[in-house]
Amino acid sequence: MTSTLLLTILLMIGLFFFIRGSIKDRTEIVTLACQDNEDNILSYLRNYFLQRSYQVKAIDPDKNKVTLEGFVSPSIFLASFLSFLAGCGLFCFALVLSMLFKTEYIYFVGLVIFAPLAGWFYWRGASRVEEVAFRLDAKPENSKDTIITIQAHRDELIELQSSFPFSYTVQDD
Repeated sequence: MTSTLLLTILLMIGLFFFIRGSIKDRTEIVTLACQDNEDNILSYLRNYFLQRSYQVKAIDPDKNKVTLEGFVSPSIFLASFLSFLAGCGLFCFALVLSMLFKTEYIYFVGLVIFAPLAGWFYWRGASRVEEVAFRLDAKPENSKDTIITIQAHRDELIELQSSFPFSYTVQDD
C-alpha cells in the first residue's frame, strides 16, 4: 500500500510541474536567410504581425531592429484541460488516501474542489504581453540572401514559418 502511495505522490509532483510549466516563457530566436529583397520581407513581417494584433513598440534604425508587443490571451481549452487533469489527479490521490487510512472516501474526495485552482493559475500566468523583435543582419559576402533574426514565442515562430511566402533556409547560430 505504501508503494501505491509513493507512486501517487510522485505522479502528483509530476502533475504539479506540468501545470507550472504551462505558463513558462518559451521565447526562441530563429535566423532565416531569405532569397528576396529587404523591403518585401519587412513589409510582409510588418503586415503579418499587425494582423496578429501586435503593435510597434520601438524601432532602432542603428541596429535595423523592430520590436513589437501584443497581448496574448490564455486558452480556455487549456485552462479547462488543466483543471480536468488536476481533478483526476486529486481524485486518484483521494482514493489512495482512503485506502491507506481505511476511511470513507467521501472525506478525501473533497480535495477535488481544489482542481479549478490549476485553471486559475494558468489563466493568471498565461495572460501577458509578449514581445516580438526582428532585425535585418548584414548580408554575407557574395550572397544575395537577406538575413533576418526573429525573437518571439515558439508557437508564434512556428506559425510564421508555416505561412512565410518567401523561400528561406534556417541558419544555425
